[in-house]
Amino acid sequence: MPRVASAGRDRYFDTLRAVALVRVVTYHTFGWAWAGLLFPSMGIMFGLAGTLMAKSLERPAAKVIRSRLRRLLPPFWFWGLFVVVAMLVHGWMPGWQIVYWVVPLGDPPGSAWGEQAWEIVWYLRTYLWFVLLSPLLLRLFRLAPVAVLPASLVPIVVFQYVWQPPDGRLGSALTDLATYLCCWLLGFAHRDGVLHRLRPAGVAVPALAAAGFGAWHAFAHQAAYGTYDLDENPLAQAFWSAGFVAPLLYAKARLRVDFAGLARFRRLDRIVTVLNSRAVTVYLWHEIALVLAVPLIDRFWEVPAFEAYLPLESQWFLFGVGWVLVAVFVLLCGWVEDAAARRKPELLPGGRPARMTP
Repeated sequence: MPRVASAGRDRYFDTLRAVALVRVVTYHTFGWAWAGLLFPSMGIMFGLAGTLMAKSLERPAAKVIRSRLRRLLPPFWFWGLFVVVAMLVHGWMPGWQIVYWVVPLGDPPGSAWGEQAWEIVWYLRTYLWFVLLSPLLLRLFRLAPVAVLPASLVPIVVFQYVWQPPDGRLGSALTDLATYLCCWLLGFAHRDGVLHRLRPAGVAVPALAAAGFGAWHAFAHQAAYGTYDLDENPLAQAFWSAGFVAPLLYAKARLRVDFAGLARFRRLDRIVTVLNSRAVTVYLWHEIALVLAVPLIDRFWEVPAFEAYLPLESQWFLFGVGWVLVAVFVLLCGWVEDAAARRKPELLPGGRPARMTP
């Protein structure tokens, strides 16, 4: 079975991941319901992670899983220490479920006071389960790839119309896995060359059908969910994301889309590099940055010049301050990702190599 050859960083994938992170921060700032339709960040990130996982599984599975855990858990522990201590100081009394702050196989518990910070852990929990299940999923996928891909949407349909998962951690985990299973397997399909062998119509037709059904379900069930926001509608999210991710990966596999020319734009290229090398840091700390931006802006009102000349009431100003604080967290905490990956810690990745002096 042919594989997609790769060497070094792929700027196409790097750019998709960077845009996905920016969209996540944008959504959590403005709350735009249409943002997920414009660019389904979570589905794209799971699709990219799936193709990288399939590539890694060319090595022994146990070694790959240990490597993924080593890269993921230390940044999570470092961030979680601050979140847990802050909640304890504010009166939170944890039970035995605090073990999920060690290994997030389930949603870690937390107080309502800190919910905006810890509610985003669902993504790490889902990613962790996909990593653990990938050796089995890859074997099943390779038995009949073309059949398994559409079949991977069946679980979310079952959860919607036949059997509703239980409330709590188990139900949440099952729903999220079912929602993004097809995106993860599309990553497998890209890596194994399955997408490369398909004709354009073989991808375009099912992708449009899936995305069309997802969009229809989102808008037709606004009354039930209170919005057309895909994040509130797992079935719509699953189909729209699958329909969106498939052509993105197909463009890379069949059309050889490449963003190598990004290197000509040094600042933009550096931003893409930093966002990829600090993806976990940006994801974990961005909500805390947005929370801290509010009292910081409140202090700006006490400065007459700031009150007169700065748009302190604008959400865009909050967005800008939030990114400044995200940058601060990247500088202060990003080294944990380097240490977890056994790289030499850097303040900011992607700097120019040192020049030799005579």
